[in-house]
Amino acid sequence: MGAITCCKCGIYFDVPDHWLASRRNDKETFYCPNGHPQSFTESEADKLRRERDNLKQQLARKDDDITWQKTQRQNAERQVIAAKGQITKLKKRAGAGVCPCCNRTVKQMAAHMKTMHPTFDPNVVDLGVEKAKRTG
Repeated sequence: MGAITCCKCGIYFDVPDHWLASRRNDKETFYCPNGHPQSFTESEADKLRRERDNLKQQLARKDDDITWQKTQRQNAERQVIAAKGQITKLKKRAGAGVCPCCNRTVKQMAAHMKTMHPTFDPNVVDLGVEKAKRTG
């Protein structure tokens, strides 16, 4: 026997288990002994289905987040590789006496930089990283 409590008057009454299972599934209206209408708004199968759908959505969101994180990591790795390449290129050019600002070959690099490019800061070199951030 299944126990039910009336939502209106609070009376407690028993019904056969097979009948209670049928009402939970078909959501038909039934009445307490005092005549108050009752019904189940959601069957157990509906609850399980809703919970399953919620879990599927959560899993899809996690998969999307993982994909986004991988893309961000790959973009950052490509930027690091590009920056290292630019640094190597600039070091080789500077070692060969090529000015990083005007691309001219000079014998006295320090004197050239001081007179021709006094505002040049070797610690702030544009490696295209800012451009990659704006476009990515």
